[in-house]
Amino acid sequence: MTDERPIPGVYAEAVRRSETCGFARLLDIRVTAIEGGRVRVAMPTAGKENAHGTTHGGAIFAVADHAFGIAANLDGVDQIAISAYIQYFSVPAEGTLEAEAYRVSETEKTSVYAVDIYSGERRVATFEGVGFKTGVYPKPG
Repeated sequence: MTDERPIPGVYAEAVRRSETCGFARLLDIRVTAIEGGRVRVAMPTAGKENAHGTTHGGAIFAVADHAFGIAANLDGVDQIAISAYIQYFSVPAEGTLEAEAYRVSETEKTSVYAVDIYSGERRVATFEGVGFKTGVYPKPG
């Protein structure tokens, strides 16, 4: 699935925030694409193994959650997660995980994002996150 594209300048702040996130740096998560409201991030799996020698479920969750966070904040309105759910399908291969996040629905105060997590071409998990908008909102009308 790896297909890095230039990221439009309008999303420079979202990328900057991602690059300065200490947790994302610790896990070596990087933004690889932002296009049409979709955000793609990648994370190497080396050093993120569980006791079984496969990629830790927490690492898979983390890459999905990070993609969700970037996508939810693309419009310049700060959002925080109020819930998240992940479903694991299969063990990722060694190498790199990629997560692609996109908005499913939105209200004045909340939004729902889906994230597909891939190991190569194989989807290994799906994630759903609900964001709560903490920014200032214009009055209706």
